[in-house]
Amino acid sequence: MALTVYNFLTRRKEEFKPIHEGFVGLYVCGPTVYGHSHIGHAKVYVSFDVMVRYLRHHGYRVRYVRNITDVGHLTDNADEGEDKILRRARQERSEPMELVETYMHSFFEDMDTLNVLRPDISPRATCHIPEQVGLVQTLLDRGHAYESSGSVYFDVSSWPEYGKLSGRKVEEQEEGARVAVNPEKQDPADFAVWKKAEPSHILRWPSPWGWGYPGWHLECSVMATKYLGQPFDIHGGGLENIFPHNESEIAQIEAATEERFCNYWLLNNMVSVDGVKMGKSLGNFVTIKDALSRHDPMTIRFFILTSHYRSPTDFSEEALNAAGRGLERLLGAVGLVRERLRDAQEGELDAGWSGKLEEYGARVVEVMDDDFSTPQAIAALFDLGRDVNGLLYSGEPVSRATLEAIDAFYREWGGE
Repeated sequence: MALTVYNFLTRRKEEFKPIHEGFVGLYVCGPTVYGHSHIGHAKVYVSFDVMVRYLRHHGYRVRYVRNITDVGHLTDNADEGEDKILRRARQERSEPMELVETYMHSFFEDMDTLNVLRPDISPRATCHIPEQVGLVQTLLDRGHAYESSGSVYFDVSSWPEYGKLSGRKVEEQEEGARVAVNPEKQDPADFAVWKKAEPSHILRWPSPWGWGYPGWHLECSVMATKYLGQPFDIHGGGLENIFPHNESEIAQIEAATEERFCNYWLLNNMVSVDGVKMGKSLGNFVTIKDALSRHDPMTIRFFILTSHYRSPTDFSEEALNAAGRGLERLLGAVGLVRERLRDAQEGELDAGWSGKLEEYGARVVEVMDDDFSTPQAIAALFDLGRDVNGLLYSGEPVSRATLEAIDAFYREWGGE
């Protein structure tokens, strides 16, 4: 069975076919580093960590790019309000880049603790200002953007395909309702690609339109294509950012280049608390550090993977405790195998168990090839654990070769 993924661009499962044989280019939207990361972030990056590991297990060479947003993400997630980093820096009485360094290192520390592999490239928005200015100029030159009072806005009416990812139509956006009214815009649906900054604004750069800073959506278009080319294979991130962020990423880069941005959009669903989306802006978030103070990191990772990445995950202490008990059962079988290995007698690999492990391996591959179904893969490991316990408590002698084969299976699919 070939690897299939659910492509949000087409709203269906498709066979995954990389652009270049044996190579996968993957870009995932990274965090805005103005505070400690929460469990919602953990779900995104644990989910894509498993995808990267599985693609590499498939034999692909993966270039994984995950950005750091350190400028331009405003408080209303669109074009209005204050830069989130500037506001937090003022609250903490620190320099913006001091704040960025603090919370960026906090994020990497959390990811390391959760055994999330570091990306191959972690580009920062502030390190790519010239490229972003260049993209804005191209949009102006091609008639897809306009300058207004020192800011530059993307003209949504110039790009008929706007909405193809999210399914939202421009005409559905009533003025003053879903999009805030801004007199600088020709249409409320237009979005900023460059924002004018007053002299008091700390994070600002020179441009042909005056001092300012890039719009939030611009950085991902620029950095993804700089490091992966265009088109590239997979763009990942959180479903909550499908509009306006991901939609605007597509519009601005495809309008500028007249080429497809990427081939597959893989978006994970949200983490909720009592049915309400978890998020910093809502104040109902649990930081990864808070969760780690009460739970083993592998319990948190296991909890996340017991839900499919496209399914919502409802966070509670009860759910984490249940995940911990489940992981304990799995690890109990693994531990028993390794304990028996210490005193195991030499002997050949049992033919029945050789076949059984082959069947379980095929089962895991089958479900992981079906859009990375980690819950079903975990179910297979539970079934294997039941069979392993039955074998080891049967009283029958088990050869070293058989135990080593079982242990190798666990190491391959469950980690060390």
